[in-house]
Amino acid sequence: MTERRPIGLLGGTFDPIHNGHLRLAEEAAEGLGLAGVRLIPAGQPPHRDAPATSPHHRLAMAVLAAAANPLLDVDPAEVASPRPSYTIDTLERLRRELGAEQPLVLILGADAFAGLTSWHRWRELFAFAHVAIANRPGHAPHERRWPAALDPALDEACTPRLTRDAAALAAAPAGCVMPFEMTPLAISATRIRALLAGAHSARYLLPDEVLDYIGKHSLYR
Repeated sequence: MTERRPIGLLGGTFDPIHNGHLRLAEEAAEGLGLAGVRLIPAGQPPHRDAPATSPHHRLAMAVLAAAANPLLDVDPAEVASPRPSYTIDTLERLRRELGAEQPLVLILGADAFAGLTSWHRWRELFAFAHVAIANRPGHAPHERRWPAALDPALDEACTPRLTRDAAALAAAPAGCVMPFEMTPLAISATRIRALLAGAHSARYLLPDEVLDYIGKHSLYR
């Protein structure tokens, strides 16, 4: 049984990274007892349209956003890869880097978790990491209110797989599912891009350093 503090993994296009992403990472680190959170910008996200900005710009913005918080680190590997950014590939790489005993916690929003069965090799994810699901207070998925297609996989390991105890995430390297509540922030990258495209202010929706970078490079105009 391992006693290492888990490392959180928060992926996304981060187009651009904003305060909603950063607050999610902060609350996950505190609420789940994480040693820190790795932000993983996607290079070529396979499940959505191509991002509005290039991978190197999105990586640079993530680095700027994380710089002032010692709990945050940025993983550039998906951006550097010429292949599509599949989560299972990233988890396999991190297992090789960090070893079989290091607890890893994949942080997902409730919407992403609800669509998990569309992900590449999704059933294998639980062998490589725990999954933490960020919920708005009082909203699903809580207890058994997740998509029926997920039920068999969620009953297979980490008996019982569903947990409310953050200590369970440190007691095993992978396999558990833990919902946690986060502060609801109505901030979206789509809205930020629309504001910037219309020459409106997006200040206080994302870090000043990121906003300055966007202006310097004339992004989203």
